[in-house]
Amino acid sequence: MPRLVMKFGGTSVADLDRIRNAALKVKREIDAGYDVAVVVSAMSGKTNELVGWVRDAAAPAGSNSAGFYDAREYDSVVASGEQVTAGLMALTLQQMGIDARSWLGWQVPVRTSSAHGVARIEGIDTANLDAKFAEGTHAVIAGFQGLSAEGRITTLGRGGSDTTAVAFAAALGAERCDIYTDVDGVYTTDPRITKKARKLDRIAYEEMLELASLGAKVLQVRSVELAMAHKVRLAVRSSFSDEPGTLVCDEDEIMESNVISGVAYSRDEAKITLLHLADSPGIAASVFGPLADAGVNVDMIIQNISEEGYTDITFSCPVDDVARATAAVEAGKTAGTISYDDLVVDTDCAKISIVGIGMRSHAGVAGKMFRALANDGVNIKVITTSEIKVSVLVDRKYMELAVQALHDTFELHKVG
Repeated sequence: MPRLVMKFGGTSVADLDRIRNAALKVKREIDAGYDVAVVVSAMSGKTNELVGWVRDAAAPAGSNSAGFYDAREYDSVVASGEQVTAGLMALTLQQMGIDARSWLGWQVPVRTSSAHGVARIEGIDTANLDAKFAEGTHAVIAGFQGLSAEGRITTLGRGGSDTTAVAFAAALGAERCDIYTDVDGVYTTDPRITKKARKLDRIAYEEMLELASLGAKVLQVRSVELAMAHKVRLAVRSSFSDEPGTLVCDEDEIMESNVISGVAYSRDEAKITLLHLADSPGIAASVFGPLADAGVNVDMIIQNISEEGYTDITFSCPVDDVARATAAVEAGKTAGTISYDDLVVDTDCAKISIVGIGMRSHAGVAGKMFRALANDGVNIKVITTSEIKVSVLVDRKYMELAVQALHDTFELHKVG
């Protein structure tokens, strides 16, 4: 029997009615002849509630702030959300006459690292699942969790259920991994910004990975990386309709690549500039080493060297990282490891990116992008490029205008 992995996110299993709706989709695939492994998230909002309980339990008496808590117990509590959903989904399928049972991460088992809260999957032993499939029993698997070498429950962090689903698809040799969510596919840009946005029939792994890392919320970066590494075909589908969705696949499966497949944006970006650093070997390391140690997620970087022998360094980071970034840089100046004349911070920026594997074979894409922005009066602060991406930093007030202009310029309303 061919195998299929179906993953349902929190909004898709938010209550019993939605679990029944998801179960009907599972039954449809079973009736079509698949052995199905269903991966479920916790009900919408449940994980946040459990995290809140952990923090409240760990808070010092009489305090409203969270205290130190044991990450191993945090995982034990937070993983229970998926356990509830898996059991309810299995019961619902049984009520429909389907032989199904639930599996927790430790029962499979899903072997992970010991980094509680942000564990990584190291391997999945499918022998138990294979034996049950041979008996005609379908699997309902609690996502987001696994088992450490010490025998403790672990959780996988943000996007963990998507990652779980892709990992099982790879381990089981599944024909496809269907990700069911509250959107019906991957669009050329956010439909809330332009009504001209269109759903893509297919998109290459590399493009989806860039879009996910640049702010698209449909799939998490880790799950796309895993799918690309193991050539797992992903289908992004809606839990609330029967539309076909978007297939994320190898570039070879796409007959003719679009020059540009999508426009992504990140709203809350900041630009930080260090002026008049001494131009000497190791100056960049002296700046970005402390930023890394402080956990600052640096993105775009520009370094300019003047004829007078000074260097200006500009970089971007999320607005939430600005305080840590400035503190790290100022601490370096105080310690004498970094010398600069001025520190300029602009927290009113947005990042706009165009993505497409067709850029590899088409010249002039960046120039076309820059002309479109100039024609609409959008000033560019920082530029970075890769083989299939061009990103610019602009004033946040121009973000929606820039997205619309680029969507029109590259005629993405014709892409499907």
